[in-house]
Amino acid sequence: MTAPWSPDGWRALGARQAPDYPDAEHRARVEEQLTGYPPLVFAGEARNLTVALGEVADGRGFLLQGGDCAESFAEFHPDNIRDTFRVLLQMAVVLTYGAACPVVKVGRLAGQFAKPRSEPTETRDGLELPSYRGDIVNGIEFTAQARTPDPERMLKAYSQAAATLNLLRAFAQGGYADLHHVHSWNMDFLAGHAAGERYREMADRIGESLSFMEACGIDSSNAPAVRQTSFYTSHEALLLGYEQSMTRIDSTTGDWYDTSGHMLWIGDRTRQIDGAHVEFLRGVGNPLGVKVGPSMTTTDLLALIDVLNPDNVAGRLTLISRMGATAVREKLPPLVRAVKRQDRRIVWSCDPMHGNTVKSGVGFKTRDFQSILDEVRGFFDVHLAEGTHAGGVHVEMTGQDVTECIGGGQQISENDLSDRYHTHCDPRLNASQSLELAFLTAQMLRTEREKKL
Repeated sequence: MTAPWSPDGWRALGARQAPDYPDAEHRARVEEQLTGYPPLVFAGEARNLTVALGEVADGRGFLLQGGDCAESFAEFHPDNIRDTFRVLLQMAVVLTYGAACPVVKVGRLAGQFAKPRSEPTETRDGLELPSYRGDIVNGIEFTAQARTPDPERMLKAYSQAAATLNLLRAFAQGGYADLHHVHSWNMDFLAGHAAGERYREMADRIGESLSFMEACGIDSSNAPAVRQTSFYTSHEALLLGYEQSMTRIDSTTGDWYDTSGHMLWIGDRTRQIDGAHVEFLRGVGNPLGVKVGPSMTTTDLLALIDVLNPDNVAGRLTLISRMGATAVREKLPPLVRAVKRQDRRIVWSCDPMHGNTVKSGVGFKTRDFQSILDEVRGFFDVHLAEGTHAGGVHVEMTGQDVTECIGGGQQISENDLSDRYHTHCDPRLNASQSLELAFLTAQMLRTEREKKL
C-alpha cells in the first residue's frame, strides 16, 4: 500500500542541495506568502500534458524539451523569451515535418531558476563563499552579500515566471505559432549557415503544403492546429520550500498539483529513493521526470518507477538519460531492457548535454557539439537494438546567437568562446546548433519508424 502523503512530509527527510538561509523565520514568512499567490499553471493543463506524453510513451509521438540552463533575473526580456520559443517552434517543425511525428513541446522556462551544485562553497583567491545556486536563491556575483541566500528572491522568481508564462501563452495561442509564419521564424544570424538554409528550404515545402490545404478548404480559420500550438513549461523541482508553497488541491479532482510548472523533474543528484525530492514529487499529479545518469542501477530505477508511477500511467513519468557520449551505449541498454521487461509505460528521453561538459583550454566550461550528436545517436541506437521507442530529447539551448558550445556548422572553436559567452551556469546550444540537432533527430526518428514497418 502507498504510504500517506502530505505536501510537507519531505521536511522530515532533509533535502539535499538545499540552501542555508541565515534567517529561517524570514524564509518561512516568504513561503507562507507564496501559498496565497495564484497558481502559475492549472491542474487541467498538467493533465493534458500527461495525456500527450502518454502518446509518446506508447510510441506515437516525440518529446522536445529545451530552454535555458538557468533563467536569470538580469536577462529577463521579452525578446529573449520570444527567441527561445521561436527556436523551439523551428525544432518542432523540423521534427514533425521531417519524421511525420507529433511533437510535444515543453520549455525549460518560467521556473528554471535553481541549480544543483557539486560543492556547497566556492573559493577564489583564498575567499570562500557559498556556491551560486540560481537566481531564486542567491546572486552570481562573487561577494558575500550576493552569495548569501535571500528568501525574497522566491517572490521575484514567481513574478518573472508569471510574466514569462503570460507571454508564452500569447505566443502559442495568439497567432505567432501559425504555420503560415514558418518563414518568419528564421533569424537573421542564421542566414548563410547550412542549418538556416536547410530550414528555409523545408519552410518552402511547408508553404506549398499549406497552399494545397487551403485550396481544399483547410486554413487557419477552421483548423486550430494550423494557427496555434500547445506549449508547456518545466523545471527541476530543486527548491522544495518554493515548490510546496505552490502546491494546491485541484477543486475538480481533489488531487494535489504543483502549480509552479506543468512538468517537474528530479535531478541525478537528488533522486534518492528515500530522499526529500522523491517523497515530495510522488504526491503531486503533474507529469514527472527523473534524470538517469551512469551510476543508476536497474534496481534503483525500477524502485523509483514504483514510487513515482505506481499505477503505471502512460505519460506520468519520463526517464531522462544523461550518460555522456562515451557511456551511453554501455550503460543505457540494461536499464532500457529492465523497464521493457516489466512493461513500464514510461517515456525515454535523452539529455545529451550534462554528460558531455568539459573545461576548455581557454578556461571556459563548454560542450563539444559532436559529442552531443554522438550521445543522441547512441541513444537511438540502443532503442533500435532493444525494440523500444526513443521518445525525446532534453537540451539546454537559447535563441540568442551565443558561442558557448564548440563545433557545429558555425565551426565555433575554443578561441571563439569568449565572443558571446553569456550563460549564468552551463553552456547552451545556439539556434544554429539546435536546428542541426533537430534535423539529425528527425532523420533518426524516420529510421526508427521505417524499421518498425
